[in-house]
Amino acid sequence: MSIATEAVKKSEVFEINGMNLWYGEHQALKDIHMKMNKHEVTAIIGPSGCGKSTFIKTLNLMIRMTPNVRMTGDMIYNGSNLLQQKVDVVELRKNIGMVFQKGNPFPQSIFDNVAYGPRIHGMKNKKKLQETVEKSLKDVALWDEVKDRLHYQALALSGGQQQRLCIARALATNPDILLMDEPTSALDPISTRKIEELILQLKGKYTIVIVTHNMQQAARVSDQTAFFYMGELVECDDTVKMFSHPNDKRTKDYITGKFG
Repeated sequence: MSIATEAVKKSEVFEINGMNLWYGEHQALKDIHMKMNKHEVTAIIGPSGCGKSTFIKTLNLMIRMTPNVRMTGDMIYNGSNLLQQKVDVVELRKNIGMVFQKGNPFPQSIFDNVAYGPRIHGMKNKKKLQETVEKSLKDVALWDEVKDRLHYQALALSGGQQQRLCIARALATNPDILLMDEPTSALDPISTRKIEELILQLKGKYTIVIVTHNMQQAARVSDQTAFFYMGELVECDDTVKMFSHPNDKRTKDYITGKFG
């Protein structure tokens, strides 16, 4: 790998410094410092209630839809400080897509689900929409399974197919970053493996942040892992190093199953 290629690989997409978050009087995130690199997968791990899902929802400011949320600190995305500058959240969420714990297709056709985002953002050309839908479905390895029934109800798909459809829907707006909050927790092992294989393929085009309770999944798919505990970022490091030689005893205890 050339020095130039390595520099591109390690270019920062997010830099978070001193971020705090409160729900009313309760502080859910405490002094978070973290960087995320382009075309890498960052896994967010930690026990239930530690702040993982709260954290991932800060990255596209979806957390601001929750009442009584207050945030301080710096969260720099592509040179803009999302916490200190006025942000067009519609444009931000176009660039930072999100996939949730359970596949949540709209009660529309497969085609209309994927075309939803591009249409919202002004794409009206029918040929361009068709190309975008086909590309997005191919990116998630779903095209061959649904190409003959694009106008069937999306809700008729299996759970694993629904989740891949939701990933395709997020990709259709051509984002920089894909956020995934427990994307396989409701899936069977075969569907889980397909999503994990998909994550490894997609990181060539996108930066991915995934929340997972599954230690093996974090080890399989991520380049770096961040361990959250009681609202604090205890440790963030290269995944191989984190799982073999963690710096903090709490990280080691969690990874080895002593709690959580």
